[in-house]
Amino acid sequence: MLKLKPKQNQLLEYISIQHLVVGIDIAQQSHVARAINFRGILLGTPLHFSNNDAGFSLLLQWIKDLQETHQLNDSIIGMEPTGHCWLSLAAWLRNRSFEVALVNPHLVKRNKENRDNTPSKSDIKDAFVIADMVKNGYYTFIKETRKEFMELRVLIVNRETIAHHLVSVKNQIHRWVDIVFPELRQVYKHLIGSGSLATLRLSLRLPTFKNSPLAR
Repeated sequence: MLKLKPKQNQLLEYISIQHLVVGIDIAQQSHVARAINFRGILLGTPLHFSNNDAGFSLLLQWIKDLQETHQLNDSIIGMEPTGHCWLSLAAWLRNRSFEVALVNPHLVKRNKENRDNTPSKSDIKDAFVIADMVKNGYYTFIKETRKEFMELRVLIVNRETIAHHLVSVKNQIHRWVDIVFPELRQVYKHLIGSGSLATLRLSLRLPTFKNSPLAR
């Protein structure tokens, strides 16, 4: 017999017969929302709304209309925490006392075949799959984080971005040395060293750009 983890049992029990369960497929410019009840029955029609205050207000009215139509008092809204596009919507909803749940993107991909036995993808289907996962207890709530932690997380992301760009620049230097100046490797062990870069700048007459590795 299949045994569920205690935490998942708690998440399942949290979804009551009074809940409107909403799944939102997040995109950069516009999102798609789909709603079900605690049994997984689809409610209403899909909602396409823009990623701005007007679109969020449209979502709010859509949720209220479905709650009134189906006599539901509570709601929980699920989404994937991929990229950064979900942050504004999640903050907007939480400021209005909505329960926002996050689902694992990898599990969303694996659960696409649960209803129609096909791995096909569409925004409407993904929104439904997200709502269905929330209904089945495969979600987590957003944890409150201190301002200092949020700032640290931004700094970490920025550092990773800069490190990625630096690796890309280094790879380009190695590529062009191998193409136009392969002899340089016989003189310098490290092509990114100050002596190697100075030799490249003088020998190849490379332009020097401010804040570029070649300028250092």
